[in-house]
Parts: sequence; C-alpha cells; structure tokens
Amino acid sequence: MTDNPYPKDWKELATFVKESAGWRCQKCGRVGLHPGQETPDWTQSQRRAYRLQVHHWNRDPSDNRLDNLACLCSALCRIYVVRVLQYLGF
Repeated sequence: MTDNPYPKDWKELATFVKESAGWRCQKCGRVGLHPGQETPDWTQSQRRAYRLQVHHWNRDPSDNRLDNLACLCSALCRIYVVRVLQYLGF
C-alpha cells in the first residue's frame, strides 16, 4: 500500500493537460518550457518561472478529472491560485 494519491500515469496525464493548454499557463498565458527544451543562458530562477505545473482546483490530488486540472506557471500564478483557494476555504 502507498500513501501517494497520484495515479501511476500522472506524468502522462500532466503532459496531456499541458499539451491541451498549448504549453501555456491558463492564468497568465505565459508560454512554458517543453520537456528537454534547452535554455543554456537562463538562470535557474528563470527556468523555474517558465516551468509549468498541473494543479488540482479542489486541491485533491486523487481527483484527476480533466475539469479539475489546470496548467499553471511556476512563477506567481500557481502560488496565487493556491492562496486564493486557501482564502476561500478550499
């Protein structure tokens, strides 16, 4: 038994969500980095800001319905969404 609430195919599911969003943040529209995309002259902070993450709107990582998943940049959008949801009691 495992405590990991994510499905075994999470990486593929997250990639599908990012591809469906056109590799753009669904909040600010920032184009994110694709897997393996080279950015040799970028700092680690710059690469981190353009890295996309898949977020669960209801903050339940076991609820992987597509309408519960959002592609967000790792800059401020993911942080903003998490804080708003916390404020609203989710």
